[in-house]
Amino acid sequence: MTKLKITFFTLAMLCFVQIYGQTSLISGKITDALGQPIPGISVKIKGTTGGTSSDAKGVFSINSPNPATIVFSGIGYTTKEFAYSGQSNITITLSEDQQNLNEIVVTALGVKREKRNLTYSSQEVKGDQITQSKEPNLVNALAGKVSGVQITSSSGTPGSSSRIVIRGANSLYGNNEALMVIDGIPVNNDETGNLNMGPGTNRIADLDPNIIESINVLKGGAATALYGSDGAKGVIIITTKAGGLNKKPGISFSSSFSVEKPLLPEIQDKYSLGSNGVYFDGVNQKTSTSWGARMDTLKINGLPAPVYNQSDLFFKTGKTYSNTVAVTGGGAYNSYFLSYTNFAQDGTVPTTSFDRNTLFGKFTTQIVKDLNVTFSLNYANTKNRRLPEGYALESPVWTIFSAPVSYNLQPSTNPDGSQRLYRFSRNNPYWVLDNISNTSVVNRFLPTFTADYKPLSWLTITERFGADVYVEQGKYTESLLSVSNPNGRIVNNNTNFRQYNNDLMLNANKSFGDFNIEALLGNNIISTYSQNGYANGLGITIPGFNNIGSASTVKFTENSYLTRKVGFYLQSNIDYKKFIILSLTGRYDGASVLAKDNTFYPYGSAATSFIFSNFFSSGLSNVMNFGKLRVSYSTVGNASIGAYSLLTPYESQTIRNTTFPYQGQSGFLISQTLNNPNLKNERINEVEVGLETGFFKSRIGLEVTYFDKKTRNGIIPTVALAPSTGFNATSVNSASMRNRGIEVLLNAKPIATKDFSWDLTINYSRIRNKVLSIYKDLNQVGNGFTFIFVNQPYGVIYGTRYARNSSGQLLTDDTGLPFAADTQGIIGDINPDWMGGIVNNFKYKQFTFSFSFDMKKGGDIQNNVDGYGYFYGTPKVTEDRGPRVVEGINATTGLPNTISVLGQAYYQRVNGILESVIQDGTYVKLRNVSLGYNLKPGWLQKSPFKTIGFQVTGRNLWIYAPHFTGGDPEVSSFGSSNGSQGIYSFSTPTSRSVDFSVKLTL
Repeated sequence: MTKLKITFFTLAMLCFVQIYGQTSLISGKITDALGQPIPGISVKIKGTTGGTSSDAKGVFSINSPNPATIVFSGIGYTTKEFAYSGQSNITITLSEDQQNLNEIVVTALGVKREKRNLTYSSQEVKGDQITQSKEPNLVNALAGKVSGVQITSSSGTPGSSSRIVIRGANSLYGNNEALMVIDGIPVNNDETGNLNMGPGTNRIADLDPNIIESINVLKGGAATALYGSDGAKGVIIITTKAGGLNKKPGISFSSSFSVEKPLLPEIQDKYSLGSNGVYFDGVNQKTSTSWGARMDTLKINGLPAPVYNQSDLFFKTGKTYSNTVAVTGGGAYNSYFLSYTNFAQDGTVPTTSFDRNTLFGKFTTQIVKDLNVTFSLNYANTKNRRLPEGYALESPVWTIFSAPVSYNLQPSTNPDGSQRLYRFSRNNPYWVLDNISNTSVVNRFLPTFTADYKPLSWLTITERFGADVYVEQGKYTESLLSVSNPNGRIVNNNTNFRQYNNDLMLNANKSFGDFNIEALLGNNIISTYSQNGYANGLGITIPGFNNIGSASTVKFTENSYLTRKVGFYLQSNIDYKKFIILSLTGRYDGASVLAKDNTFYPYGSAATSFIFSNFFSSGLSNVMNFGKLRVSYSTVGNASIGAYSLLTPYESQTIRNTTFPYQGQSGFLISQTLNNPNLKNERINEVEVGLETGFFKSRIGLEVTYFDKKTRNGIIPTVALAPSTGFNATSVNSASMRNRGIEVLLNAKPIATKDFSWDLTINYSRIRNKVLSIYKDLNQVGNGFTFIFVNQPYGVIYGTRYARNSSGQLLTDDTGLPFAADTQGIIGDINPDWMGGIVNNFKYKQFTFSFSFDMKKGGDIQNNVDGYGYFYGTPKVTEDRGPRVVEGINATTGLPNTISVLGQAYYQRVNGILESVIQDGTYVKLRNVSLGYNLKPGWLQKSPFKTIGFQVTGRNLWIYAPHFTGGDPEVSSFGSSNGSQGIYSFSTPTSRSVDFSVKLTL
């Protein structure tokens, strides 16, 4: 027995020694092709589940059997296997995987993922495409580049808002614009700044496009479910630039200058002020109409009458200056990026401007091993000067577009100081320039702090805190002797906005045999506070002293709100052999704006994708190298309930001619609108099916997506109540609406040689919207300039229409003129039939050339410039003033109309019929053309510069709009709200521009 024990012990020791001898601690370094260390590369022993990753210096160490195969992999680099057999201090060089590198995208909550593994639709736009467009507002820079996204400008005034809607409207009355997220932090994009009629500025305009690394558009509910009720409208993920580890300090400077010319509506220049062919001089005889004598026959004091092109005289050439300086670099454990931009734009309307100074800094450092911290701060100071637009009596554009060519608008005042104008009831536009002002000054801070701690190779803990804080000071002044406010007016409007966002996340990524599992667990807390103080002063007692304290009567109102939301979320992605991926997302939100029974509500999504190209034969793979089918279902909420919307408040009252407070006494009555304490968030259920393919080693990529989403529990804020209840209206969760659509994205690289390359992107989207129900048997409700009808698209134009017979023929009265039908009806639909875009990028040696088109088929526009112009006699079409017989049927006789009428009678009649100014908004627009040249590096060897580049860019160089007579069919004159769409009405015209820029790097 003793000999047997000794034998067993000896064999055990030999085995131990053998095993110990086969296990070694391997150390080494991972670098790129230039010898720079690569952090974060996964290091695994093939056939095992354990592993580690390289640190900030690219160094790694791992215990490994000897011999063994070690696998090195990382996002953006080709996977490499290394045969280990006892070597020491090994160095691994990884090459960039160009195909996969371009497919890494930033998704919800800032998580980076390979696009091939996504189970939903998203589309990325690189930062250089944003800056190349030379758009001051980054929203406009996305126009025509992303399928399923509709972008609408509001005005050509510098700083004016732009609306961005993804996959159609989701809510009847709630906000339908996409959520903006910068480096993982949701930010405010409200439209603010205008204290009279017309659009304001959407606050994303505070962001400098030069600091953007990329923008990823998340479209459907499966992509945005992690944002809960804030992400129901789609999400714009904005990632800012950063420095690089072990990167020498670099300085870049760019400067650009552009000139802008307004895109004007078609206005006649052949007839004078007057009526029925008779000339009025605008002094002794005043009128608003230009139905006077022909200018080529008119003589004043025996001399040919001068022709005043009012638009050419009033509008000027706009100018924009932009200068950016940036510093970037990094050491072994940290990186930094710092940028400052001065942007100054002078509008085509004198005295209008938009100035923006932005300072951005981002610093990343490794505190200790496996703990990385990033801090960034974005500060913006913006100043916007604008004038009233639209219907306002103070609007200079209205008067310019309707002014007669026979009248000189200057000087703007008479010798006694009163206004000089050819008509009554409006201000002289040149008087407005000197006497009306609307300024807005915004100071905004966007700090973000992120800490990533990796206690285990497969687990990352992230703490992210961010804030959005801005103060806006707005002031409106209107001098004495204004037509609308003869005693003058002063308005002060101050807004304080604060939003704090915090996310704590656990992100795990671990492999189990053929399965790879990613799991994300997190908590979100967001708090939003806003305070607004509005003071309206009437009666300026000291001319030229624009202090509201000197106003005769001052009325002050103050509004504020505080809302909070807490959310818990979980997402898991299960990958089986890299061809079947299942993604599950759940979020549980609680909102302070809801009643106790409805405070918390769950959302979620389930999505899967099948990468069928993994099973292709080698021959087929040479043709079609990638194919993926994805399906998803999501249910998300739309937070369209404002603060304190559940309570019925008391409101200050005006009784007959007595306005409270009166003689020191307050007077309040309960609101006539009964609020509903049981309101809950709207809910959106969506099904999405998509196909993604790649051909010829991804030289051609095609993505097709179909979606079907339905909104339930839509909020209607003003449903009529019986007066016997003591209230006029209440709010209910009752509406439903559906959006169905197809999105197509084609990416191609038709030519790729050493010296020449051509990249082509084509996108197409077709969306069909229908309102399914409103409330019980209620079939229609108003919504600003549009209406909502059951079984109709969201946003139809409703109003007076031509009288017609049962066959649809136009009816005329006994004078030979058409007339309005007894009942109003639907006369237009603002939704386009389809939208598309084409982007081409060419590169030949040191030259770059790009151009992009975007197009829209259909989408009706209410052209009020023509509508009011028909009465004034100013649209180009009114130059035909001779007798005409209107084609139609006499309503009395039933016979074809034979009565001749003059042009003035005809146009002034149809001026009262809204249908006459509904125009098809179809357009094709050459959105952007850019030509660039970079000096050869060899030419710069003896200079301090690394690169020098020049670029010329043109915007809106050509527009084809065959059915629209305005300047630009892509406008919505009254802002970005739901009810302001589809109307063109005396807003500052948008512009055609040419930009010259230079960029230097040291």
